[in-house]
Amino acid sequence: MARITDQTLFQLVHDFLKVYLPLHKCTSPNTIKAYRTSLELLFDFTKQQENVGLAEITFRMLNCQMVTDFLDHIECSRGCSTATRNQRLACIRSFFRYAASMEPTTVMYHLALKKIPQKKTVAAGPKFMSEAAVKALLEQPDISTAKGLRNRFFMILMYDTAARIGEVLNLRVKDIHPGATPTATLHGKGAKVRTVPLMKKTMEHFRSYIRTFHLDADCFSEEYLFYVIRDGQKRPMSDDNVQKFMKAYGFSARQVCSEVPENVHPHLWRHYGERYKMVSNCV
Repeated sequence: MARITDQTLFQLVHDFLKVYLPLHKCTSPNTIKAYRTSLELLFDFTKQQENVGLAEITFRMLNCQMVTDFLDHIECSRGCSTATRNQRLACIRSFFRYAASMEPTTVMYHLALKKIPQKKTVAAGPKFMSEAAVKALLEQPDISTAKGLRNRFFMILMYDTAARIGEVLNLRVKDIHPGATPTATLHGKGAKVRTVPLMKKTMEHFRSYIRTFHLDADCFSEEYLFYVIRDGQKRPMSDDNVQKFMKAYGFSARQVCSEVPENVHPHLWRHYGERYKMVSNCV
């Protein structure tokens, strides 16, 4: 294992994510995940820019210019929105504020980051997809493959529940309740729980999905409904994974339907699901 150059940095990162946020601030798991992802992305960017390994990153490298370049990178190269850029900055600032409160020698880094302004966002109304666009998108996954079956069901479930992507990714098998009146139990921000009805057509897709991905699970299973296999283990599917396949399906769907938006992302399904209830006509 490589020797850590800046012990203070990584000790503070550990304490911030594992002690301060969950135990002292009682922060929700989803919010902690956002903080962790923001720091991981910043560290990955710094490794590339400085041509160093993870263990070689220091506070000195994470200066105002590095963070500014990182924010420009995720907005321009990764295609993230201004709101996402501002969220990443807020998460990074929170860590540096914590670090400054615990270790006086890091105060200078915290003060430097305060000079980076939040970027102004342009208010815009929600965009919606047409029924033709939704149908074209749902026809893109190759459902003869397990991955295609999973991806199509994910999109259908997002539509039917009008849920946030985090709510769908957090679903366990036990959260889908079949029966005469099928429902899904969603776990949202701030530990809020809500139950939403599911259409019979959605449940048909659910049963096909379960036969492929959770054949041995019962209705009380704690397994994540959507997962990937990594290192031989089932891991929760990430939002990056979802963004990736939706972007790919959006590109291919636009070749056959001009009504498909340029940028297909998970939130479009939430808006569409809130506005229409036509999935039975689309799949």
